[in-house]
Amino acid sequence: MRNPGGTSVDQSEPTAFIVTHVIKAGAELRYEDWTREILMAVSGFPGYLGREVVLPSHGDRKYTVIVRFDTNEHLRDWAESETRKEFIRRASDLMERGDQYEIRTGIDFWFEPKGVRPPKPWKQFLLTTTAVYPLSLIIPKLLAPLSRVAPPLGNNLIAGLLVAAILTALLTFVVMPNYTRLARKWLYEEAE
Repeated sequence: MRNPGGTSVDQSEPTAFIVTHVIKAGAELRYEDWTREILMAVSGFPGYLGREVVLPSHGDRKYTVIVRFDTNEHLRDWAESETRKEFIRRASDLMERGDQYEIRTGIDFWFEPKGVRPPKPWKQFLLTTTAVYPLSLIIPKLLAPLSRVAPPLGNNLIAGLLVAAILTALLTFVVMPNYTRLARKWLYEEAE
């Protein structure tokens, strides 16, 4: 499958559905109420992992809503559902440019939704380092008992690969989506 941006999408990996709406002047409160409703609806769909709303910067009316699913198939089930289509019909009079979205996968989405000014590189570095450092200390300690039970796991190359895989999975699917959400104000304050 290809997404609207033209890049291929892996069907089985977690996928982000990034919706951008430019709202008509004066319709912001109605749109925010509508957003709360649609996000409640999507949270009940199979494969739903989480969401984030990027509010407009000063003087702007562009909202970015990110909804994450465990697979592209589950994302498609939501995107093509009658539930979503009905929500979009209900809000069409609030939007200047209609419903615009893209689909993204992998770690390219930790920091930078399309249309949102990226944070300063030193902030990205600091945030990532503070996430990686404790995990790089904890994961090997947790895996050490496995090397006694399964000696091949004690091999430095295999142990290193296992640590890297677990660390990357935790960062991609658990830590960074939540961490960037918590640090959003600090992360993006100078980028605007």
